[in-house]
Amino acid sequence: MSSKELRQRAKELAKEHGYLQYMIERYLSLWGEENTIRFIEACEQPVRTAIRVNTLKTSVSSVLHRLQAKGVLLDEVPWLNNCFYADFKDSSPGALLEHMLGFYYVQGVPSMTAVSVLDPQPDEIVLDLAAAPGGKTTHIAQLLENTGMVMAIEQDRQRMTSLQSNIIRCGATNTVVIRGDARKLDDLPFKPDKILLDAPCSGEGLIPLDPTRKTSKSMADIRFCATREDEMLESAVNVLSEGGSMVYSTCSIAPEENEYIVDGILKQHPEIEVVEIPTKFGTPGYSEPYGVRLSESLTLTRRFLPHLHGTEGFFICKLRKKEAVSE
Repeated sequence: MSSKELRQRAKELAKEHGYLQYMIERYLSLWGEENTIRFIEACEQPVRTAIRVNTLKTSVSSVLHRLQAKGVLLDEVPWLNNCFYADFKDSSPGALLEHMLGFYYVQGVPSMTAVSVLDPQPDEIVLDLAAAPGGKTTHIAQLLENTGMVMAIEQDRQRMTSLQSNIIRCGATNTVVIRGDARKLDDLPFKPDKILLDAPCSGEGLIPLDPTRKTSKSMADIRFCATREDEMLESAVNVLSEGGSMVYSTCSIAPEENEYIVDGILKQHPEIEVVEIPTKFGTPGYSEPYGVRLSESLTLTRRFLPHLHGTEGFFICKLRKKEAVSE
């Protein structure tokens, strides 16, 4: 398809399905017409609700028994521990007593996967950047078994309320909440063993959950988000301990906010490397999006896409800081 044909076809599809034209042009360039149409159609379908059983408060068997007694249909997420697709039928997932008691957390499968990939271990010190509303923070605390420490940093004062509320509801007692800018970590008094940066982004992957995103963000918005994401990742890399690992993730499907950002960090920081994610979920990241050649190691990252995985769009990259070689 020539550039002119691509623009014309994008214009037609954008008008037909209510998208901004530049978005469809990018999808056609990345995936071709067949997969672009599949993506558009998948974004019109609801994403399955998922929950994480909070083992800080109770056991998996107890929660399953209680929810099934209330008619909730549960199906294990194959690659995640304690995580289930849940059909609440006519009930609101957040209205049940078990939710109020902190026995489970309603959370997207890609979000839970990001924490699983980080793989926090008991007694580690973990930094969670842009932490609100707290799904990943409380998941990290759960995997740490309330040992070690989670430092949750959030800049938005209003969003801190939900973060603190969820930490209390879920019984995470190893967690410290700090209001601050994740781009300014120079004065951090310790070197974290692990860092989670689920970066604020354009949210282009959330179209199945929020159709307004078909038209709410311009290319300028994506560039703005990419600049902020680059600054946040740079800051995180600088404070990560030697031998430590981190996960960079976004709910964007834009390479400009994902592979391009990681590729830039790899060029600036030879001590950072992409780590393979062994779990067989998602599809490999792009090493040559839009014909731009990036690091081949970006194929070790993982992507979720609505038309391939039945989830919102998401990107996950695991990074490791190599230990300095002594002279």
